[in-house]
Amino acid sequence: MSTLTLAAAEEIIAEAHERAQALGKAVSVAVVDAGGFPVAIRRPDGARPLTPDIARAKAYTAAVMQRPGKMLKKWQESQPVFFSQLSQLPGAAMPILATEGSVTIKKDGAVIGGLGIAGGTADEDQQIADETLAALGYELEFAAWGVSGAPVTHAGKDA
Repeated sequence: MSTLTLAAAEEIIAEAHERAQALGKAVSVAVVDAGGFPVAIRRPDGARPLTPDIARAKAYTAAVMQRPGKMLKKWQESQPVFFSQLSQLPGAAMPILATEGSVTIKKDGAVIGGLGIAGGTADEDQQIADETLAALGYELEFAAWGVSGAPVTHAGKDA
């Protein structure tokens, strides 16, 4: 089983910042392990003050829910009370944010962490996250919730 090392987290952050700079954005990037614990968080010059916390919550969501935040949106919309209560559980370290820029880090079929991007528009945060993980060889396909069968890309139809 793969684990997410500090070196891998720093590589992800460097790639994400390079992609953000190409878009002219100063974004904070957070990488957490499979349990949602921070491995590395970086806020570059020019990024807004709350963006590291938002990025960390996005990364946490992607790791502990084991699905990208974008895939969780329809579930959150259909059960808002359930989602609001998730963040109140005694073991919850961060809020659950079902939103763009929250991507599960998966390698060799195993969830090894979460990536959170905050500081651009929702679409920009998602683009940076997807392109970063794809460029570094991480998997971007996840099975839909409660559906057996082949995985779907999180950029496609949401479950």
